[in-house]
Amino acid sequence: MSFLRTVFNDSLIIRPPGFYIIGFETFPFISVYFIFLSFVYGVTVLFNSLVIYVIAFNHILHTPKFLAVINLAVIDLFLNTCTIPGMIKIFLVKDNFIPFNLCLVQMFVYYAFGTLESFALAILAYDRLIAICLPLRHNSVNTLRRMSCIVGLTWSFALGVIAFSTGIMTRLSFCSSVKVFSYFCDYAPVFRLACNDYSMQWSAASLLTVMILVGPFSFILLSYVTILVTVFRMKSLDSRVKALSTCIEHIILVAVFYIPLITIFTIGFYLRLIDPDQRVLSLSMASCIPPCVNPIVYSLKTKELKIRALALVRKNLIGTNQRKSKVIRGK
Repeated sequence: MSFLRTVFNDSLIIRPPGFYIIGFETFPFISVYFIFLSFVYGVTVLFNSLVIYVIAFNHILHTPKFLAVINLAVIDLFLNTCTIPGMIKIFLVKDNFIPFNLCLVQMFVYYAFGTLESFALAILAYDRLIAICLPLRHNSVNTLRRMSCIVGLTWSFALGVIAFSTGIMTRLSFCSSVKVFSYFCDYAPVFRLACNDYSMQWSAASLLTVMILVGPFSFILLSYVTILVTVFRMKSLDSRVKALSTCIEHIILVAVFYIPLITIFTIGFYLRLIDPDQRVLSLSMASCIPPCVNPIVYSLKTKELKIRALALVRKNLIGTNQRKSKVIRGK
């Protein structure tokens, strides 16, 4: 194998032409899993695109709450697009090779949008916190401008820290194995293939795990503690039930996203007690399922968005029927 050798800080850096993704080679019933992934990706694209379209073209929905919702939909769309088509390509074409630079791009996109997904759930928790705890000041505290700033800051932070962590991967030399046991160019499985010191990359992965998962998750927990305190201070039982009912969908999203990932990263990355095959399967499902269920469980369950989406569907059906009638009359 020919290697591209470059000089970095007066030391020889050995970069391979690319890597081989071998995470699914030993799985039984792999064809069934990829059929399932194709369905998941189709649902992800359909419903998140619908959410984006409905919010973008209805000015009445241009509010802080729906800015947070469309932010989540865009992130969901990119998060599954950067992994699922690649996994399906490996299965269909039997080509599991990915060039070195494209590997870094995929690594960056996956972790950037995974980070943004975590922050997006925290932003939705912030929206619920203000709506329930400060109902009279909700419109003045949670303005569209302030929500835009919060979303913009999370994007800037996520893209910046992931660009740094991905950039330091270029300091590693790969002089033996180039087989990545994962379902994409995963950060830890790649740096563990290096033949020089990867303590910087390990430290970055550890720190980012805390910042990306533990930080937003802790904020969400504190938000709901505050919400519960506020709710139980309400005198009316109906008011309590109504306030808590607006949080159920978000709690489901938080559980679906955080619980599997925190479990996998804790057991697999730090303790290394999880079987490698189970880690790949569990992590792929944990990262692919939330973007699929988010628009169904949360976005399209929102009353205002549901009304606009149904109106759009009816309008398209009426237009289709009218065109069919014209064609029949023409004949």
